[in-house]
Amino acid sequence: MAQIHPTAIVDPAATLHSSVSVGPYSIIGPHVVVGEGTTIGPHCVIEGHTTIGRDNRIFQFCSLGAVPQDKKYAGEPTELRIGDGNTLREFCTFNLGVVGAGGLTQVGHRNWIMAYVHLAHDCRLGDDNVIANSVQFAGHVEVGNATLIGGLSGIHQFVRIGDFAMVGFQTRLSQDLPPFIVAAGNPAQAQSPHLEGPRRRGYSPERLAQLKQIHRILYRKGLSLADAVAEIGGLRGAVEGGDAEVEAMLAFLAGSTRGIVR
Repeated sequence: MAQIHPTAIVDPAATLHSSVSVGPYSIIGPHVVVGEGTTIGPHCVIEGHTTIGRDNRIFQFCSLGAVPQDKKYAGEPTELRIGDGNTLREFCTFNLGVVGAGGLTQVGHRNWIMAYVHLAHDCRLGDDNVIANSVQFAGHVEVGNATLIGGLSGIHQFVRIGDFAMVGFQTRLSQDLPPFIVAAGNPAQAQSPHLEGPRRRGYSPERLAQLKQIHRILYRKGLSLADAVAEIGGLRGAVEGGDAEVEAMLAFLAGSTRGIVR
């Protein structure tokens, strides 16, 4: 049996692995599934069609799977899915999706999510991200992998944030932020390439130098976006292993609908 505090209220229809622990005064609804090794602190509310994976740490006062803050929502059985190994600190609020927009809010694996983070309907958060206190994601935001997002930042709806991007403290991000780029300000402006994260992941000096070159092409040479894309494409084959970053940048730029931070 799961370790459920006597004051917690867990619907009999909920599915909890036997190794799950639920703290005092928490409430878990009938359509919730919680995987092996996950701990749920006191005073949490987990409702809706919410699926939570293995080995997550959910701290006190989190609200997961509540109906979205969207007037179009009419009670449909939309979803929240949370992967494995995530840490959710106090007062995080993650909402269900909305029909017509995918109907799914999704969190990947091994994310470190600090207090008071709001993840609105139909957001998609990848793996290994660090989200600082009080970051607010509007609906439909897409975040890649291994990003760093500074505290008190606001992310506009439909914005995309690429892998290894970094958002500075108190940033207003209303356009797409390409991978490997640091942006900060209100409104956000590109500052530099983000090299420390890739360096810690074992990127070679040559690949790091190529990231600097991509940044110069996109932000420092005064090129149009079309010309910058063509020049970045010309870097293919220049550095061993570097084509992955070139292709990631080109794919991100090609998929932008809101324009990019420049």
